[in-house]
Amino acid sequence: MKAKEQVQIRTASITLRDWIQDFELLVKFRLSTFVVFSSLAAYGIAAGSEIRLVPFLVLMAGGFLITFAANILNEILEADYDRMMERTSNRPLAARRWNPSSALVIAGIFSLFGIILLALLNPLTSFLGTLSLVTYAFLYTPLKRYSPVSVIVGAIPGALPALIGMIAHDGVVTTGALFLFAIQFIWQFPHFWSIGFLSYDQYKKAGYKLLPEDNGEIDRRLGTQTLVYTCLLIPIIAIGYMMQLISIWGAIGLVLVSSYFIWRAWVFYRRFDKASARALMFSSFIFLPLALLVLWWGIQ
Repeated sequence: MKAKEQVQIRTASITLRDWIQDFELLVKFRLSTFVVFSSLAAYGIAAGSEIRLVPFLVLMAGGFLITFAANILNEILEADYDRMMERTSNRPLAARRWNPSSALVIAGIFSLFGIILLALLNPLTSFLGTLSLVTYAFLYTPLKRYSPVSVIVGAIPGALPALIGMIAHDGVVTTGALFLFAIQFIWQFPHFWSIGFLSYDQYKKAGYKLLPEDNGEIDRRLGTQTLVYTCLLIPIIAIGYMMQLISIWGAIGLVLVSSYFIWRAWVFYRRFDKASARALMFSSFIFLPLALLVLWWGIQ
């Protein structure tokens, strides 16, 4: 009597909850929400009391789709390197739970519909949304492995949401839009450098060159750079007030919010350790929403 061969097939059970969690990781949902919030807040600053619901919702939907697409492309390009870092190794592409081809199709669909939605507002908004996606995915992402200059390049798509939000309402580039762009552009540097400092060992292991180095260690001049960039917020606020872009109360509010951020940068400059970097990072998360809310209230 022949022995029967039994083949056991192991199937992976993927629940809806698992899929949603992976999707959130794939599109970096919390980061995307933060980005879209800044764009919507900028729209509110431009519109004042004249916010129209339909354009607001179109901007929100288009913003999410463009941001989702950019983040998916980023993860496709960095999957092999994400696998080397503890903080990113569980991302669905890095962990091989998702197929890169499927993710690419989703990114293409999201980018297409995101660009179309932003075009319904005006062509310039759509163009800047596309520019943000391309710059983030195809310039900033590969440049991270070659030079700390990538931080400057990455600060452009990082600050474009504010410009996009203002232009979504105004249809043109205004001095107010440039003022808001400048604030969010400068904010990018202490924000990212604090994160880079905390994850330096992991970034180095994966071959990223995001921070200036001195003999294989983080160059202490990074603390000076962080403090200088944070202090640049004060002259920008002064220029905004002198150009009558913000009221005196708006300027005072922004200075107060910036002062705490600057103080945290000062502590990081003096101590240059993970505790001060972590405090600076959290203060950066607080600064931008508060600054946008102050501007919404204190714009001229």
